[in-house]
Amino acid sequence: MLKEKVEKVLNELRPFLQSEGGNVELVDVSENGIVKVRLTGACGCCPMSTYTLKMGIEQKIKEAIPEIKEVKQV
Repeated sequence: MLKEKVEKVLNELRPFLQSEGGNVELVDVSENGIVKVRLTGACGCCPMSTYTLKMGIEQKIKEAIPEIKEVKQV
């Protein structure tokens, strides 16, 4: 259930990431509220990827799904 909710939020964010030549892949959602993602394409090597991850992806996921505690890049 949580995994589907997270994937829905990521699908909303993908057009922005893809417009910059990148993307995000959901790797795992743990029962304790930790989401693991992989940034791909231009996002995978961008010096601003940490900012994108924490201030963009993590913030949006936490807003939509309060039970999520953290988003980590793998």
